[in-house]
Parts: sequence; structure tokens; C-alpha cells
Amino acid sequence: MTSTIGRKVLMALTGFFLILFLVVHLIGNLQLLKSDGGQDFNKYAHFMGVNPLIQTISIVNFSLILLHIVISVVLTARNRSARQIGYAYNKPSENSTWASRNMGILGTIILIFLVIHLKALWYRSKFGDIPMISYGGDEFKDLYRITYEAFNQPWLVALYVVSMMGLAFHLSHGFQSAFQTIGWKHPKYSPVIKNVGLAFSILVPAAFAAIPLIVYFKQH
Repeated sequence: MTSTIGRKVLMALTGFFLILFLVVHLIGNLQLLKSDGGQDFNKYAHFMGVNPLIQTISIVNFSLILLHIVISVVLTARNRSARQIGYAYNKPSENSTWASRNMGILGTIILIFLVIHLKALWYRSKFGDIPMISYGGDEFKDLYRITYEAFNQPWLVALYVVSMMGLAFHLSHGFQSAFQTIGWKHPKYSPVIKNVGLAFSILVPAAFAAIPLIVYFKQH
């Protein structure tokens, strides 16, 4: 898809997949809050790390994240070029939301967060020296422990909270925009999609942000 419309459709489709990924990832992360010493989280992380289907989906997911980023950069550059003249006569603040005008900035915040997140947790879980823990005779990497260690750092917790605020604004525009891009726009259903998108963009990032905060304060 080389046209602008094609890129927007592809952007919407990758966005839908990433929204689904956020839900699944959140369900797994919430297990960090269980009072079981990390047993369920470590078993969940082990399953996600060895299951062939999950690993295939992970590769697809990383590929879609990269594709989503590349397309967003291209579209942002094209939009800025097209607006250079138009903004001299129009008032963008009256014709669009703050989030829609700053999707590039919000996306950059999320990208920086992803790089740090992957280095601090994912990369270490794959290639670092992880302590082992035994449940019922079976040994698992104690990812619960290294996650708690990571969330004991105030700067990292603060980064998570700020990044999730950026994600919330990004989703507040992207959720509804994705439906409109693929043609799901109707006077009867659009308000429902808008409200669901708003709720999703608040609740999911808030839940993600709450996890490191709760973990941090549990240790202090």
C-alpha cells in the first residue's frame, strides 16, 4: 500500500492488533499484584516465553510495532508538509484535538519508553543472568523478582507513569480514528465507539501505570 489512504488503513489495522496486545499484556502484568510470591506471574512468563504459538505472535507483534512506527513517521511528515500553508489561514486548535495534532510527539514518548522497557525487562529476561525459583519441583526464571527490582527505582516508575499518560492521549485519538479509517463511521454507532475508545484510553493506561506504583510503594 503506497498511497496515503493505504498507509492509513494499514496504520489502523496495526493499531487494532496493538490494542488487543495491550489488553493481553495487561492481564499478564496484573498478576504481579497477587500475594503469591510471584508464582502465577513466573508461570505465566514462562509459558509466554516457551510456547511456539506465543513466540510467533510476539515476532508478528514486534514487526507490527515497527511497521506502525514507520507508517506514523511517514504520515506525520506528509501531514506537516501539507499543513504548512493551510495553518496560515486556519486555526488548528478549533478543528482538531490536541492529541490528534501531537500524535508524532506522543508516539515518540511511547517509542522511548518501549526501548527502555525492553532493555530493562525483556532483554534481561532473554539474555541476562536470571535467578531461578522452584514450584512443585519445576524450575522457572524468577522474572517476578527482577521486575520488582526494576520497579524499586523511582526514575523508572516515573517514566512508566509519564509514558502511560502519553499512551492515554495517543489512544484517545487513535482508537476512534482507526474505526473511521476503515469506514466504520455511522451517526448511530460513532458516539458509542468514541465513548468506548475514551474509556479504553483512560482505564488501560491507568492500570498499566498503577502496577509499578503499587509495586514501588509495597517495597517502601
